[in-house]
Amino acid sequence: LKDQFDNLDKHTQWGIDFLEKYAKFVKERIEIEQNYAKQLRNLVKKYCPKRSPKDEEPRFTSCIAFFNILNELNDYAGQREVVAEEMGHRVYGELMRYSHDLKTERKMHLQEGRKAQQYLDMCWKQMDNSKKKFERECREAEKAQQSYERLDNDTNATKADVEKAKQQLNLRTHMADENKNEYAAQLQNFNGEQHKHYYIVIPQIYKQLQEMDERRTIKLSECYKGFADSERKVIPIISKCLEGMILAAKSVDEHRDSQLVIDCFKSGFEPPGDFPFEDYSQNIYRTISDGTISTPKQEGMRIDSKTTVGKAKGKLWLFGKKPKPQSPPLTPTSLYTSSTPNGSQYPIFSIEPVHYCMSDIKTGKPRIPSFRSLKRGWSVKMGPALEDFSHLPPEQRRKKLQQRIDELNRELQKETDQKDALIKMKDVYEKNPQMGDPSSLQPKLTETMSNMDRLRMEIHKNEAWLSEVEGKVAARSDRRHSSDINHLVTQGRESPEGSYTDDANQEVRGPPQQHAHPNEFDDEFEDDDPLPAIGHCKAIYPFDGHNEGTLAMKEGEMLYIIEEDKGDGWTRARRHNGEEGYVPTSYIDVTLEKNSKGA
Repeated sequence: LKDQFDNLDKHTQWGIDFLEKYAKFVKERIEIEQNYAKQLRNLVKKYCPKRSPKDEEPRFTSCIAFFNILNELNDYAGQREVVAEEMGHRVYGELMRYSHDLKTERKMHLQEGRKAQQYLDMCWKQMDNSKKKFERECREAEKAQQSYERLDNDTNATKADVEKAKQQLNLRTHMADENKNEYAAQLQNFNGEQHKHYYIVIPQIYKQLQEMDERRTIKLSECYKGFADSERKVIPIISKCLEGMILAAKSVDEHRDSQLVIDCFKSGFEPPGDFPFEDYSQNIYRTISDGTISTPKQEGMRIDSKTTVGKAKGKLWLFGKKPKPQSPPLTPTSLYTSSTPNGSQYPIFSIEPVHYCMSDIKTGKPRIPSFRSLKRGWSVKMGPALEDFSHLPPEQRRKKLQQRIDELNRELQKETDQKDALIKMKDVYEKNPQMGDPSSLQPKLTETMSNMDRLRMEIHKNEAWLSEVEGKVAARSDRRHSSDINHLVTQGRESPEGSYTDDANQEVRGPPQQHAHPNEFDDEFEDDDPLPAIGHCKAIYPFDGHNEGTLAMKEGEMLYIIEEDKGDGWTRARRHNGEEGYVPTSYIDVTLEKNSKGA
């Protein structure tokens, strides 16, 4: 490694860069822990109950357990803050201080190495100069000797010229000898300095750099250990927090909660008793043979109807509303006697009992519910789900398409933000090439643009489907408003907006009976009259009808149509035995008849 000074320079610089890179990693981990703890505390604060009076505090075990879990979660967030603080103090702070010291020490060692190299280069230059000077003087001496020998052999040369040439030769020879001695001294000095440089100075500097790099490695190892110890120190407390959550979950007692509900809503009122018998006929209809007048005592024993009704209304019912009165049996209250001229009596039924008897007969036959609780958006498994949700009813299809469009818009926004970030990063790389290669971002930028184009096409396609569905819903609404009022059904029928109405005032009823039974809760109950048939149909395909509210049918079976398709793909039909339900419109061949009710 004696001649690898530049490589060691690069290696030590890489070591410092790696140390700073790890310090940056620890800093980002600390920020994550701090943000995580902050978000946990905000979550706990959001779901913690507000300060309330003591009588309004939650008493249910499930609520108490949830609030205990929130407290444990708050403590868990505190431990995450402890982890962040420990990492910042033991790891990140130590790394930043050591990095600064390491840079200073590396700079000092590199300066010493450069000085030693510069001194050696200077010695070599001095030696090289003396060598060149010695070489030049030797050539001059050779020229002087050749000149002297030529004059000495020349018989025509004077003695003065020969002496002059001899003196010049001696001078050049003397200067050559001096330069030779100087060159020898410089050479000896350079060899000594070179030996000292490569065997003493440079190895010492390299050893110091090696020790510095080893200390950096040891410091990284200690920081790795401290990074893990920061997490390990809080594990016992975090385990206690988790154990507290488990204990809170085990403390939930469903029987205690039920008892609290019972104790909270228990009124203490006695259930309503039986209605007393009110005989209005004892003083009105009497036989011919009875000529006496009722005594005042008997009149006093009559029950005042106003008082009885007032007491009945003053009682509290269990669930806040008076239950639907059952069809009363035929009692003396619902009939009266008529006298003939010969004194015989026979019972005459009033219109009111007949009305209740007919209601009992009608409710005795099996019928389909009014579908008040049945949603139009049921899922009938008739095949695999389609991309445009065409297998769903219009309203459900519209919701699904709107949800998909919203999701695609969010994805498009993410891709747009990513594209903007890539463009900014590319500009930074172009201005500062040392930070990265701008061309390396081009594939990712191209992929992002392709994803954006694909998402725009998907959004356009789904918006087209949504417009189609909304157009169908609007057309169905117009058709509903323009339909004949005689085709409207009772409670449970779908309103023009696509929902079911529970208002009994919208029902189409026949003329009221003269002695209809008054009931203040009539709008809460269904009319049991069967719907009139408006046509018939033939099943083209079989249908299982496993879902609630649907009607199973066989291929070729004939059914009555009691409600035509409202644009959602379902038609309401009835069998000959009176069973009703919805069947897919695409499975039947419908024939509407104006006078099909009689059939």
